[in-house]
Amino acid sequence: MKLRKVTAASATVFALALTATACGGDNGGGDSNSGSGGGKTITVGIKYDQPGLGQKTPQGYAGFDVDVATYVAKKLGYNADQIEWKEAKSADRETMLQRGDVDFIAATYSITPERQEKVDFAGPYLLAHQDVLVRADDNSIKSPADLNNKKLCSVAGSTSAQNVKEKLAPKADLQTYPTYSACLSGLQNKAIDALTTDDSILAGYAAQAQFKGKFKLGGFKMTNENYGIGIKKGSDLKADINKALEDMVADGSWQKAVDKNLGPANYKNEPAPKIGDIKS
Repeated sequence: MKLRKVTAASATVFALALTATACGGDNGGGDSNSGSGGGKTITVGIKYDQPGLGQKTPQGYAGFDVDVATYVAKKLGYNADQIEWKEAKSADRETMLQRGDVDFIAATYSITPERQEKVDFAGPYLLAHQDVLVRADDNSIKSPADLNNKKLCSVAGSTSAQNVKEKLAPKADLQTYPTYSACLSGLQNKAIDALTTDDSILAGYAAQAQFKGKFKLGGFKMTNENYGIGIKKGSDLKADINKALEDMVADGSWQKAVDKNLGPANYKNEPAPKIGDIKS
């Protein structure tokens, strides 16, 4: 009797093992092409809160980074409805790639030596610069030095304003706000004099319908920010993504995406960078 019980239990375990094998258990990770039922998808990380670049809206997802990611995904064999979007906050991007939570990230992701130690990058696909946004009728700030004794806003945790104060305008009066939208409101009501971060981000905010014509970019080009598409270290997607980015530039889709998303702020973009050309 005892032997018979053990044998029955063993048979049950064996049957369960066969079932699990047949189902091809889900190990997590970033292999979006696997899975039964033909549900081929790709998972892409973007910002959800940057107008003009990556924004989640009631109508869906919009912005330059979204357009770039959608184009790249199509070249990789995925239609727009096969993309699963995930929010990629700045502090989470390397971890998301390392864990395989996403296949790639397009989220104002500047290529830096420190980040390249942890993840790989395709691109760059946009050369941005640190700049300032001021009121359209303010002609008193014509160079970074004019920010001395001015109220300069950036968001909590950003190094942009500190960079200005340390290197360009030591007498700037730093003002820290929780969000860029709060900085914009302060700029509009004259509580602050200028907002600083990447010019592409500034242009995205200024291009919103409610702010059209109210702000202007300084055009100071205080740093080079080489936006790349982040991928997991050693990913074989790099070459295909680089080819997709080259195709996007060649067929005119890249410039159309810039003009559509950032053009309303009179954003003067740099020419599309060559793959692997990272400006220091």
